[in-house]
Amino acid sequence: MNLIEQAKSLGFIAVGFSSPDTPLFYPQFCAWIAAGNHGDMSWMAKHQDLRGDPESLLKGCRTIISLAYPYSPEKPCTPEGFSVSRYADPRKEDYHDRLRKKGKILIRAIGHQYPGAKSRVCVDSAPILERSFAYASGIGFIGKNNMLIIPGYGSYLFLVEILTTASFPFSKADRVKSLCGDCTQCLDACPTGALEAPYRVNASKCLSYLTIEKKGEIDRATGRKMGRCFFGCDFCQEVCPHNRGKESEVISLPSVDAILHMQAEDFDEVFGKTALARAGLEKIKGMAALVEDEAGGC
Repeated sequence: MNLIEQAKSLGFIAVGFSSPDTPLFYPQFCAWIAAGNHGDMSWMAKHQDLRGDPESLLKGCRTIISLAYPYSPEKPCTPEGFSVSRYADPRKEDYHDRLRKKGKILIRAIGHQYPGAKSRVCVDSAPILERSFAYASGIGFIGKNNMLIIPGYGSYLFLVEILTTASFPFSKADRVKSLCGDCTQCLDACPTGALEAPYRVNASKCLSYLTIEKKGEIDRATGRKMGRCFFGCDFCQEVCPHNRGKESEVISLPSVDAILHMQAEDFDEVFGKTALARAGLEKIKGMAALVEDEAGGC
């Protein structure tokens, strides 16, 4: 079984290869940081130089393997209909841990094929411009909402990269042509105006940033724009024609009242190993109380 076949047997829906060159959109990323569009995420600016040089993450890197792994289009909801972003499925272990395990299986396969090769798996944590490399590898295109979109599938997916010193034989991929056309539904749907223009997002305005990464409380004006979602935001993906027909809701979260009365040990037991743990108990409580209050209670 070759690497692509093995990756697909693990659930990955697309695999692509690219060279560890300076990422395609690195100059734009640097300008984005200089404009302060990263909000309080100082770690993005701190490791800015590393993102321009993949070999700084793995000395002798010769190949970058980009992999796409799908997440469910189901929207996790409380019994009252309040929700969290789809990627944060409370029924599953945090995607960082799940996908890193799958990546390590592939690293072992690379080691068998290329004895002595060194490899590193990156899952949305290492300083690498993953969408740039995924686009360069030919597995999808960048939408106007800055999400990687795979034609025929959509954008409900995680990206994983494997950096390796193994020199895989591959030809430079044909880049997937954008299928956005004149569509601006994602920009029109963004409730905070974080999508300031096609392909330009101001993270400091984005509800995903505000409800997960930003420290402190969110004001009520912003709370009114959150709708019924208290962790993350899927608005720009929900309206995307490439994701249409996949939406559904599933009750997989405790009631809002149960969340608001959770103690630390309860939170750890229910959400401790999931993506929701990133925000922490107090942040989750604050967001849940805010959307419930703005919706007029249950």
